[in-house]
Amino acid sequence: MSFRKTGVITVEELKKLGLLPSEERLGKAPVAVLECPEDIPCNVCVTACPFKAIVKDTLYSRPRLDESKCIGCGVCVAKCPGQAIFVVDLRGGEALITLPYEMNPPPSKGARVQLLDREGRVVGEGEVVKAWSYDSTWAVTVRAPREMWLHVRAVRVVGRSD
Repeated sequence: MSFRKTGVITVEELKKLGLLPSEERLGKAPVAVLECPEDIPCNVCVTACPFKAIVKDTLYSRPRLDESKCIGCGVCVAKCPGQAIFVVDLRGGEALITLPYEMNPPPSKGARVQLLDREGRVVGEGEVVKAWSYDSTWAVTVRAPREMWLHVRAVRVVGRSD
């Protein structure tokens, strides 16, 4: 797996490790995407999920998502210390992607953003539709082109709405 050398997981590796929600589930409602590829001693996401949709066999195993229990609330996004969880909503003609956000000040609704991939490269432009905090950690939901849902993993604010 190349992510062990580069620090960046590829879409192919995500698929190989079974870390992506099913196509059927993606079209139904918002759903978490757990991009945590290593067996590490962490279970913050398991304890944070109010719906018990994230499970681990042991403290050291990778987290798995029970798609039938996930409602896409985003609590796991804000709680994950590794910034490895995202929520994707593909029900409309575009993608709504909820991402962790650790910069100050947080963007407000309507802010224009550059959409960044896993390596920090600009892959498009979007708009913040919601920004919220959970236990003082921010998450933002951005509107992006539908085909970018699997690539957008961070944002850079380029225009504030306030």
